Amino acid sequence: MTSLHDRHIKPLILAGLTGDNWHLQDYINRGGYSALRRILEEKIPPEQIIAELKTSSLRGRGGAGFPTGLKWSFMPRQYPGQKYLVCNTDEGEPGTFKDRDIIRYNPHALIEGMAIGAYAMGITVGYNYIHGEIFADYLRFEEALEEARAGGWLGDNILGSGFSFQLHAHHGYGAYICGEETALLESLEGKKGQPRFKPPFPASFGLYGKPTTINNTETFAAVPFVLNMGGEAYAALGKPNNGGTKIFSISGDVERPGNYEVPLGTPFAKLMELAGGMRGGKKIKAVIPGGSSAPVVRGEVMMDTDLDYDSIAKAGSMLGSGAVIVMDETRCMVKSLLRLSYFYYEESCGQCTPCREGTGWLYRMVHRIEHGQGRPEDLDVLNSVAGNIKGRTICALGDAAAMPVEAMIKNFRDEFAYHIEHKHCLVPAYI
Repeated sequence: MTSLHDRHIKPLILAGLTGDNWHLQDYINRGGYSALRRILEEKIPPEQIIAELKTSSLRGRGGAGFPTGLKWSFMPRQYPGQKYLVCNTDEGEPGTFKDRDIIRYNPHALIEGMAIGAYAMGITVGYNYIHGEIFADYLRFEEALEEARAGGWLGDNILGSGFSFQLHAHHGYGAYICGEETALLESLEGKKGQPRFKPPFPASFGLYGKPTTINNTETFAAVPFVLNMGGEAYAALGKPNNGGTKIFSISGDVERPGNYEVPLGTPFAKLMELAGGMRGGKKIKAVIPGGSSAPVVRGEVMMDTDLDYDSIAKAGSMLGSGAVIVMDETRCMVKSLLRLSYFYYEESCGQCTPCREGTGWLYRMVHRIEHGQGRPEDLDVLNSVAGNIKGRTICALGDAAAMPVEAMIKNFRDEFAYHIEHKHCLVPAYI
């Protein structure tokens, strides 16, 4: 079997995209809507589609990594009332910019994936909740929806099959918290975007109190490819429990930041090669592998790590959304943490006291250290506050604020201690 170290990397979702070939006919020319056509014409049983997804090991690409086929199986098949399908394109995690490229350059893959999901779960209405700060991409997706409706791929009685699916775009308002699925549902209902207590879970009590399935943009966009190539073939692209390809958004101190779609299990060193290596030939110092909420990993550790859920967890972090932030030797970890802590302090919705108050404490303490006013006990206090936030909030934003603090201090404690003792940065080329 060919090693992932040597395998020729061929993207699926991003294959053949030039920036101007996003229209319906372009997608059909690339084989688009063939999976949906086959499902409707052959009347493939919904249970067979869900089984194929389970075989594929496709996991949620938004961060949680929950098995997609298993999530789809939670939708009650015999529910007599309205059910909903929701796509989470509220991409607000710092470092993450893959989903906006999907709706910008390959929106029909998302539309087809949602239509297949609706068929498999017996749903007739869907919404795509799009982040408020990418309005041009929202308009692009609206154009694609109009094309799909005009082409007969959305609406009533699609391809004369008796299956109907109405899909709408919804423009969010740029709140990071609305990326949390229940806060997204609240916002979609016209309420303040704050997370709900769980249980009940969306599969039983979701949008407007009805059964709802929510998946990430990339997850839906992968579905047509899974069904066209078969679950086993898709799973074989990656590793056991880590099926298929994943889009990684790599940014920071690399020569060619951007989106790169590679098989799960690809070595991080290969992704760095695709991104042109370190900018200016500098030494790698640290990597945040899964979006700003993922714990930081030392550069030398990450260079020996593969890009899959299990390998990155073993390295002490998480794959998350696949947003890889690379930092070179000139980066100050205290200043980097200050920027992250400020983000989570600003984006807390304020519903839970540990997060509302704790994120402010974290930010102010890191700010004090960065500006030469740190105290020796601050590092232990930071860890204590982070520990008292984690696991004590309705949603995961509290954990997202706490984990970067704990990981930065664990991996770069000497740098924080130097800041406190000497009142300035350890990094000579501090910028």
